[in-house]
Amino acid sequence: MIKNINFKMVVSVSLILSLLFVLPASADAMSTMDLELPDFFNFDENYYTVYGGPDVSATLIGDNEYSRGDDVTLKINLMNKGVITGFKAEEDDDPVSELDQKIQQTEMGYEAQRTTAIGIVAILTSDDPNVRVKSGAQEAGTLASGEQTSDPLMFNIEVSKNAPAGEYPLNLTLYYGYQENVQINGDNETDLGITNMEVGLWYAVGQQIDQVSVIVDEEADFEVTNVTGELVLGEEGIIHVTYKNVGGEAVKDATVRISSDDPFSTTDDQSFIGSLEPGESSEAVFKLKVDETGVAKAYAINSEIKYEDMEGHSQTSDTVKITTEVLPAGSSGSGSGVYIGIVVVLIVVVVAAMGAKKFLAKKEEDN
Repeated sequence: MIKNINFKMVVSVSLILSLLFVLPASADAMSTMDLELPDFFNFDENYYTVYGGPDVSATLIGDNEYSRGDDVTLKINLMNKGVITGFKAEEDDDPVSELDQKIQQTEMGYEAQRTTAIGIVAILTSDDPNVRVKSGAQEAGTLASGEQTSDPLMFNIEVSKNAPAGEYPLNLTLYYGYQENVQINGDNETDLGITNMEVGLWYAVGQQIDQVSVIVDEEADFEVTNVTGELVLGEEGIIHVTYKNVGGEAVKDATVRISSDDPFSTTDDQSFIGSLEPGESSEAVFKLKVDETGVAKAYAINSEIKYEDMEGHSQTSDTVKITTEVLPAGSSGSGSGVYIGIVVVLIVVVVAAMGAKKFLAKKEEDN
């Protein structure tokens, strides 16, 4: 039985957490800086130096594969695998009194708590702008060695719509308090235990950085590589649009649909382009009428591709812009008219040449 125990915590758990939230930038420095010990905490009477401490590891729960544009919640489990790796006796007095033996045994019992991570605070960050962490710091409580979180930590992340396929590591920084050292003093050892025993507990702030990764899946992606055809104000025309699969996954049964805003109108806003392997292209054809009240200039027409991925799921692409020029009224066929004129001139020249040749031949016969 131990009586008259006085606990003296040099740094309390509540103080540790306060420092973490108020001064997060200096939390790392706190784990290594030399803090001035109070008078009663005299290391000259410390019986043991113990090595080891908390070792908190993170595990991502569930699927870690996502698509571009996803807004998801990551569930992360923490487990403390901390162990005592060794100890060194600091007192070599011989013989050892019964009081010292009792104090040493009691101190070792407290030193075993060194592996407990107290008041864990977790912060998830991303070094890549394609994956953005939207959640702030999360509290995970206290974990003794061998324990894990009863409920996972929740972090919301957003995957950019333009994120390339691949693996994206996320940094999970963990701050916690831990018992760095213990000192125990007492006046006397009796049948009832140690009288007037004082327990001094020295706490420090630890930091660990672990990583979890998310994977952005390979997907099909499309871009317009060529547009041909002629659109004229007040007339109906046809444009040919070449789409290329610039993504990393093949598609099947792809159909392009356009959105025809002013000054365009159409009764046929879809065109089938079929199956495309990565790097392959296919041509879509659209018939568009241009309102005569429009303006002759370059326009961007929105289009999207609906397709079936290799797992048989129906997908719709992001918006792909079609850039095309609208010509002024009366411009239709101007190029072909010039061509016809040139052909007529050539025919006249040829006929004239043939006539001249016949005339010269007849003149020679007459002579």
